[in-house]
Amino acid sequence: MDFDHYETGTFFDEMFEAPGKPRGGVAPLLERLRALPPGDLVRQQKAAEAELLQLGITFTVYGSREGTEKIFPFDVIPRIIEAAEWSRLERGLIQRIRALNLFVHDVYNGRKCIRDGVVPSEMIATCAGYRPQCVGLKPPKDVWIHITGTDLVRDHSGEYFVLEDNLRCPSGVSYVLKNRDVLKRTLPQAFLDLPVRPVDDYGHRLLDTLQYIAPKGVSRPKIVVLTPGPMNSAYFEHAFLAQQMGAELVVGQDLVVLDGYVMMRTTKGYERVDVIYRRIDDDYLDPLAFRPDSTLGVPGLMEVYRAGRVALANAPGTGVADDKALYTFVPNLIRYFLSEEPILSNVPTFVCWDKEQRDHVLGNLESLVVKAVNQAGGYGMLVGPHSTKAEQDKFALLIRDNPRDYIAQPTLALSRAPVLFDDSLEGRHVDLRPYILHGREVYVLPGGLTRVALKKGSLVVNSSQGGGSKDTWVLGTIPARKAG
Repeated sequence: MDFDHYETGTFFDEMFEAPGKPRGGVAPLLERLRALPPGDLVRQQKAAEAELLQLGITFTVYGSREGTEKIFPFDVIPRIIEAAEWSRLERGLIQRIRALNLFVHDVYNGRKCIRDGVVPSEMIATCAGYRPQCVGLKPPKDVWIHITGTDLVRDHSGEYFVLEDNLRCPSGVSYVLKNRDVLKRTLPQAFLDLPVRPVDDYGHRLLDTLQYIAPKGVSRPKIVVLTPGPMNSAYFEHAFLAQQMGAELVVGQDLVVLDGYVMMRTTKGYERVDVIYRRIDDDYLDPLAFRPDSTLGVPGLMEVYRAGRVALANAPGTGVADDKALYTFVPNLIRYFLSEEPILSNVPTFVCWDKEQRDHVLGNLESLVVKAVNQAGGYGMLVGPHSTKAEQDKFALLIRDNPRDYIAQPTLALSRAPVLFDDSLEGRHVDLRPYILHGREVYVLPGGLTRVALKKGSLVVNSSQGGGSKDTWVLGTIPARKAG
């Protein structure tokens, strides 16, 4: 494969410092790829795609004309993050999740940060993720946010920024684990050249996190994964993680509240459930506490949870901290709760509820990225430089009608990485979603999901918008002969 004619362009490139000049940790991988016989990398790419198809690693695109079930596109060339670089990211992510957990606890117990003026009270009152039903709740071990997926981007200089936090039901970690499995079989020799840190213990660490929050006095907790069902976009992941942990995969109808406990229907009768890893949104958890029309959850679940007889991960109400408007307050929340300076910076953000900032956004829609604060997956979004005047006018009306619901950010020159197209390489924009577990300690999975905007020139990496993924290799400091 000819890497010498790959064009890095004007963007920060994840593999090359300059045309033909690899970054330090990349050199052994590049040598291995260059040594492959002509056409071999293309064959390896097709083999990886065929294996993913055979494994049924899919996601659902709602409303797609081509059908709902799709294979998540995968690029065979891994992304490499060196040890020192990862160490800083890891420390920054741990710091961030500790502060956010303290913030959520404070919002529902005391509201000291609001009284002290760190976050305006009206921001909480108007937050779509705020749940009055959670006031006074104290989850096991005071941990609210057990599983997090935080999105990071790099600018033209290579500096990492936090784009957003996903604190309710973050998805995508199954692709991290399956991408690694596939690449180990596709490019086995490449793993011998570099000390790639393993990711295959995620299932055990997730299980340990869930066991840690079991109700008091339960030594061998029964853990289930609660899914909305096979029609959900991330159903493959729900089933996969349940299998990885040796846990039961259940839907709401499999569970019932009896005598103050959550019980699971089995062929042998009812069995008590102690911990629920829920993959359904707050609104659908319990029709008696939230949406009365929900058929996905368990009537009476919140009463059992409040009594401490079952644990939920993530805790209800955590959506208050991943509102995109509240995101702008996270640096100050870190200073307030931890008395530390933030290690990782936010992407500069304008909040449209502030008149001065709103006027700036309305006057510069052609150059900004505008996002609805409570939507995900690349929806409810305007990418200014790639938008039409009609689209800008539409968003101007939306912002004026509901300024609280929108933020805007500068259009960053996102970093790029080489992607294999046919038999050539082309640069495509990437982001990174590391996964953080908060149990006995805060653990960051080495690497995470590198998402790729496969459409040329696109800045949107979400799978629902045509994005794909790469395996992410975090290098250890000690050479290893065995990769995980």
